[in-house]
Amino acid sequence: MSSAGTLEDILQLGYAFRGAKALMSAVELGVFTVLADGPLDSDVLRSRLGIAGRGARDFFDALVALGLLQRDREGRYSNARDCDRYLDQRKPDYIGGLLENLSAREYGAWNALSDALRTGKPQTGFDAAEHFGKLYGDPRRRDTFVRGMTGASLPAAQSLARRFPWEQYATFADIGTAQGCVPVQLALAHGHLKGKGFDLPVLEPAFVEYVADSGMSDRLSFAPGDFFADPLPTADVLIIGRVLHNWDLGAKRMLLRKAFAALPVGGALIVYERLIDEARRESATGLLSSLNMLIMTEGGFDFTAADCIVWMREVGFQELRIEPLAASHTMIAAIKGTAKPMPV
Repeated sequence: MSSAGTLEDILQLGYAFRGAKALMSAVELGVFTVLADGPLDSDVLRSRLGIAGRGARDFFDALVALGLLQRDREGRYSNARDCDRYLDQRKPDYIGGLLENLSAREYGAWNALSDALRTGKPQTGFDAAEHFGKLYGDPRRRDTFVRGMTGASLPAAQSLARRFPWEQYATFADIGTAQGCVPVQLALAHGHLKGKGFDLPVLEPAFVEYVADSGMSDRLSFAPGDFFADPLPTADVLIIGRVLHNWDLGAKRMLLRKAFAALPVGGALIVYERLIDEARRESATGLLSSLNMLIMTEGGFDFTAADCIVWMREVGFQELRIEPLAASHTMIAAIKGTAKPMPV
């Protein structure tokens, strides 16, 4: 939406949920996976997807109008280029799990934004201490969530593999790893690296399967634990990506202190998130993400790079630098020096 706030801007934003849900349904129905095998006309595509005749043509043509599909002169539909790469579930760059998770967990929850703003309370029906226990206790919801985390993390993970000097380090640990998307992308890009994925024990089977499918089992392992109760694993580099925004300020600072304690002198910490811009005027993605934390969590919130840098310096990190990553993510990298940390 432009800064002008024109009538057209307002109407487009007001109706944006329709296009979002059309995309989510297309992923859920497998449209992009079916069309990855080649162009199909409306009747054949409808039959392959198992959907009714009424609405099918409008649905497919809406996806064309949204730029997600193409239609040739013979009326055959095919995937747009990036949709073919990222939304065919058989391809390694598939991010459809993110859209499935958004549809299952967040789309309906945003109906409660007004109530969340009135009360300042999450609208999920349980508090932060129960959140992941409830989520992971249901195998179907757990699988949808971890696939969603992989889809959300993949572009940033691929960018992270290129934008950090990994040749200077030998080991890493990814904190809150879910399926292990970040470790897999780093291992694929850098043959010398060995890494760990740290997360709750219930996620070990999902991690082991995902890593095995990538062919990286010889260099990647799972480290079970709860970062509230247990120390973080030791490594040359620790990665805390898309984690800090889930928690209140006390928990954010606690995780950064644990990271500092786990690293050797000269070791590096990488934090990456969809950061809010410093002027709080441009990053709608980061600001809306923070509102999502209002709806979904007891105390979570998103933040600016300057906020995070203050917290990291308080703990004792030095030589901080900011690097943009893909898909609206930003990395803040820092080194554990020899100086004593500032009191918190």
